[in-house]
Amino acid sequence: MRAVIQAVSSASVRVNGGEPRAIGPGLVILFGVKDADTLDMVPRFAEKCAGLRIFHDENGKLNRSAKDNGYSALVVSQFTLYGDTKKGMRPSFIRAAKPPLSVEAYELFLEEMGKQGLKEVQHGEFGADMQVSLVNEGPCTIVMDTDEWKKGE
Repeated sequence: MRAVIQAVSSASVRVNGGEPRAIGPGLVILFGVKDADTLDMVPRFAEKCAGLRIFHDENGKLNRSAKDNGYSALVVSQFTLYGDTKKGMRPSFIRAAKPPLSVEAYELFLEEMGKQGLKEVQHGEFGADMQVSLVNEGPCTIVMDTDEWKKGE
């Protein structure tokens, strides 16, 4: 699994041109699933996302999490996080998980994020046309990948 996580002061997603689903301060999480991923990874991944200490404390250090601050999260599925650009100019998405794994992982991730003590979890819809707007704070952007975790094992 891979996520691009941004600390934001506000964000929203429009699904198929509908009304925006918006949050105030918190996290925008672009979430992708790889073909070799398993659902047992999802709870830890959600816990780590919600607990990332990427917000400033009273001393100006990145030492507080969205969970600590009672912030929200906006989650958007994004298979393009597994775009392979080794050859040519057109990315290959062969390593991105296909349904049903991708859908199950996304829905489980949303469920697990809902258990993390955040103010709220808004989200896009898997496979829909979406427009994401955000105000990145810091700016602070983190890429988290379970393949990196495996290297340390």
